[in-house]
Amino acid sequence: MIHPMRIGVMISNVLGPCRFSEAVDAMQTAAAAGVDTLWVPQNYGIESLTLIAAVGSAIPGVELGTAVAQTYARHPLLMASQALTAQTACGGRLTLGIGPSHQLATEGMMGIPYERPARHTREYVTVLRSVLDTGGVDFTGEVLYANSLIGAHPVDDAAPIPILVAALAPDMVRLTGELADGTVTWMANAGVLGDRIVPSINAAAAGAGRPVPRVVAGLPVCITNDPDGARQRAIESFGIYGTLPAYRRLLDEAGVKGPEDVVLIGDEDEIAAQVAALSDAGATDLLAAPFGTSTEQAETLARLGGLR
Repeated sequence: MIHPMRIGVMISNVLGPCRFSEAVDAMQTAAAAGVDTLWVPQNYGIESLTLIAAVGSAIPGVELGTAVAQTYARHPLLMASQALTAQTACGGRLTLGIGPSHQLATEGMMGIPYERPARHTREYVTVLRSVLDTGGVDFTGEVLYANSLIGAHPVDDAAPIPILVAALAPDMVRLTGELADGTVTWMANAGVLGDRIVPSINAAAAGAGRPVPRVVAGLPVCITNDPDGARQRAIESFGIYGTLPAYRRLLDEAGVKGPEDVVLIGDEDEIAAQVAALSDAGATDLLAAPFGTSTEQAETLARLGGLR
């Protein structure tokens, strides 16, 4: 089935915890499979922008994105500096996905108060956009302060960097449409995308005089002839997302029990039909996180590039 979606792959979910060399090998393997975008999350192992800066030039021809770099622990001036460096290093192919993450990670792991995430994100994107576009900023907000007193400026001749925001809640979706270039979602099925997220972000962008936003739909994917087994593996692998409030609200909105009910499972034709449904809902990209047995993951990765 041919449709206009761009196909991307989440690197860490292919590997699980990995060494630097393994991440590089995975990026090269995924690029060779013919996908459009390689997405690197910010977990607590390999740092996403550092990885892209280090190896991006050795992996030509694909977009390189973060999905997503966490904001509370990294001031937007620092985020801009890292992004501009990575953008120059990878030859202008970076898309910067950012998000406030979750209370569990921000407070529970780092002791940083998870306060006013929508206001924090609005001000964060405002500062980040100013630095990336103009080389400087002078901003005093309710929760953030930023002033490029020591002369922040673009690195070399870095190309413009698109900013995507992990936007799920209504307030986050609206501010993303107003200020950013699009969104990266996770665990939002075609119904939630088509009924709420896409119409809301498009309306906000139109009201702000901005272009139609990019909507990157992140979902686990397993191409398999054992759907029952894959569903059980999804329960084991992704059950935690049913306990995090942001994703729990999405699953309730979709009217499903757990993450295993929104993952994409089936043979190649069935997956193609599910991807087409995401496209019909307004998604511009699939961000696939291959899962399952090692054989299923390899098969999924090998066939992803042919889904568009």
